[in-house]
Amino acid sequence: MAELTHLDETGAARMVDIGAKEVTERVAVAAAAISMRPETLALLERGGHQKGDVLAVARVAGIQGAKKCPDLIPLCHPMMLTAVAVDFRSDPAAACLHIEASCKVSGKTGVEMEALTAVTVAALTVYDMCKAVDKGMEIRSVRLLQKSGGKSGAWLRHDAGMD
Repeated sequence: MAELTHLDETGAARMVDIGAKEVTERVAVAAAAISMRPETLALLERGGHQKGDVLAVARVAGIQGAKKCPDLIPLCHPMMLTAVAVDFRSDPAAACLHIEASCKVSGKTGVEMEALTAVTVAALTVYDMCKAVDKGMEIRSVRLLQKSGGKSGAWLRHDAGMD
């Protein structure tokens, strides 16, 4: 069974020493969904929100979230991301907005936390900008879809779709 790497032999929290790891290209993709009233989703699709283009702001917020990940998650290593992308897909039948983020780095540690932070911050931004018209929105299904690179290689969630 795998052990928790962020705990030392006494159980104290520690930052993992990645000094001896090889630099490889590492990619992670994460997803989240935010359900809302159909009228709220239609407002987003039309770009008719009085606060401006919600999805454009959420995209930039998600990218910023990925870049700020080590400031938010205490044991994450700072890294020089080489790419971050945040995309949205509207699902009117489910009254849901699907969010997907991918992060890439050439480094000694993975970018799973950065991708997860990107989708979460993007979803929180949508909520913040739309709460005046829909306080009942629900952020859900935050999950890693896939990762590649490093010693452990590739991993793919079996149900890897955008929800």
